[in-house]
Amino acid sequence: MGLDTTERSNPTGTAPVLVASNRGPVSFGTAEDGTLTLRRGGGGLVSGLSAIDDPDAVWVCAALSDADRRAAREAPDGRLDRAGHDVGGQAVRMLDIDPETFARAYNGIANSTLWFVHHLLWNTPTDPAFDAGFRTEWQAYTAYNTAFAEALAAEAAPGAAVLVQDYHLSLVPALLRAARPDLRIGHFSHTPWAPPEYLRLLPDDVAVDVLTGILGADRAGFLTRRWALAFADCCERYLGAEVDREALTVTHAGRTTALGVHGLGADADFLRERAHRPDVDERLAALRTAVGERRTVVRVDRTELSKNIVRGFLAYRHLLRTRPEWRDRVVHIAFAYPSRTDLAEYRAYTDRVRALAAEIDAEFATPDWRPLILHVDDDFPRSLAAYRMADVALVNPIRDGMNLVAKEVPVVSDRGCALVLSREAGAHAELGEDALSVNPYDIVATAEALHAGLTMPAGERADRTKRLAAAATALPPRQWFLDQLDALRVTAAG
Repeated sequence: MGLDTTERSNPTGTAPVLVASNRGPVSFGTAEDGTLTLRRGGGGLVSGLSAIDDPDAVWVCAALSDADRRAAREAPDGRLDRAGHDVGGQAVRMLDIDPETFARAYNGIANSTLWFVHHLLWNTPTDPAFDAGFRTEWQAYTAYNTAFAEALAAEAAPGAAVLVQDYHLSLVPALLRAARPDLRIGHFSHTPWAPPEYLRLLPDDVAVDVLTGILGADRAGFLTRRWALAFADCCERYLGAEVDREALTVTHAGRTTALGVHGLGADADFLRERAHRPDVDERLAALRTAVGERRTVVRVDRTELSKNIVRGFLAYRHLLRTRPEWRDRVVHIAFAYPSRTDLAEYRAYTDRVRALAAEIDAEFATPDWRPLILHVDDDFPRSLAAYRMADVALVNPIRDGMNLVAKEVPVVSDRGCALVLSREAGAHAELGEDALSVNPYDIVATAEALHAGLTMPAGERADRTKRLAAAATALPPRQWFLDQLDALRVTAAG
């Protein structure tokens, strides 16, 4: 790895705080007349950056579409705010990275390699196979990370704080450190972290680059202590780094990186207000008409391999097969947002989800009862409506950095909701005491947990929901972001 610093002997940027992420706070489309249309995004990072009361703070992101690339090219140095775009009062630099380089970095490495390793998703008899094509993709990933590091180096003021986000940008901290040692650099992983035995599936040099890339930061943040310790274990095993598990530090090559734990919470104020708007009420009425007086098991996910939708359906089928008293008395509402449709594995998985839903309907449906309602599209108001009416929420990922659905449902539930939660979700660390915990691979036990949730007394369900909601909102997005920024400044100063 390397970054050209020949023209960067003196920092010239003005941004005191910077955020770097693959996806930015805005995206573009093209209207029929050829003009660009802008859409603002949401989520924890958007809420967090809005908490920074400094007009010079900059968000660096990648152009994800042809319209994004056009907007980036037409803006001076990719600065959308300087091109007159309404980016919400934020300064945004969007990078026009070569589309082929971006696709190889994003699909080939970030989503097909790093995501798979951290979520333990490979079918190891056949995958992975790190051939010459992989090496081309790794070069693209390095180039993509270098583009971010160069942009951050150009925008940052002397001594600025830089918060780099997620597995897409795991090489950036070390690249940026080499170019701008004056900066305070943080990296945050929104995914789990692979244990050493699984990380070793990566080529040795790639594993080392990923680990040393993140160790270029002053501070590396994780959603749970479990993921932070897994990262430390990998650094100790493969780099010979010195690890202090009590202090949560990793020392390697003369530098010490502090590890932080920040469990992103739900935005209670936003969710409760949004969940009672007219469009949600309309969808809630439609769902209640479809369900009638029956109980509900609700899940809301992306069609992501790690979300474990198929085993969730198998557990529901097992419930209906082994406990016939629930036939015609419960409806499983499953909303699955399309995810990563560029990848063949994801298209095949979505097809399996649809096919299994059809099998369950074919086996159990009656003229008056549809046992499973599946929608594979993105409708946030409808999801909020399902949250409000859920008797049981099923959140059973194979492995998840956090899982905000598990935190959102208790916040907006109308009558209280039993939460069936995988012990492999990061949210389990905070919610496990009041959830019904399951092994995500155990279909029989998951079916029994669904039964326990459906039969839970209303008073107990309401009490658990209150405690779940309190835990889920303990660190809302704005505070989550500001806590990381404050901790980075303290770490770097120390």
